[in-house]
Amino acid sequence: MDNGLRQVNGDKLRALVVDDEDSISTLVSMALRYDGWEVEVAERGSEVLDLVRDFNPNVIVLDIMLPDFDGMQVLSRLRSEGFLVPVLFLTALDSVDDRVKGLTAGGDDYVTKPFSLEELVARLRSLVRRSQVVVEATPDPVLRVGDLVLNEDSYEVERDGEPIELTTTEFELLRYMMRNPRRVLSKAQILDRVWSYDFNGKPSVVELYISYLRRKIDGSGKPKMIHTVRGVGYMLK
Repeated sequence: MDNGLRQVNGDKLRALVVDDEDSISTLVSMALRYDGWEVEVAERGSEVLDLVRDFNPNVIVLDIMLPDFDGMQVLSRLRSEGFLVPVLFLTALDSVDDRVKGLTAGGDDYVTKPFSLEELVARLRSLVRRSQVVVEATPDPVLRVGDLVLNEDSYEVERDGEPIELTTTEFELLRYMMRNPRRVLSKAQILDRVWSYDFNGKPSVVELYISYLRRKIDGSGKPKMIHTVRGVGYMLK
């Protein structure tokens, strides 16, 4: 997948993920690579300065609770060396005082664990946009999977040349699936992306809207495109 953002020289965006929890750094790295970023990972604060010099990241995801230096000390060293790369603190510390300390220390954003990967990646995109180190490609507004076509600009959908009328939520669900063809999407991922990370609804709403889409996309005897992967989620192919 490509997020449409590039450095001004045309290279991919680069992110440095600093976290001593392997499960967290692996998840964040996978999400960023899927979004089109180049990623390096560090487990200790002592590694950060050398990696920043060598890798030249456009943004840093920095855990506050590290085994050697804490994130505040790492950020202080970065700034004292003249590195102005945007820093997003990722931490289990979620009090107002902790947030204020992180931002006052020179951090650019603050996300607490547990967190939404979709939200984290969106915040990182926003940080690099504000830092003015990127150019944004104009993506093709037309998504195609087989004979199914969706136009993100005109909100028109058709299959095999026949128009399909969708509600706003159905359109967003289909758009998400068409942006991720042949990829199994869990109910939790779909809730997070289509209904937003703070939606308090039940996974059953996903089943309901999948059934709505199936009637409109897979009806009239057409080959089935929306598939259920039992116990995992749904796939469009």
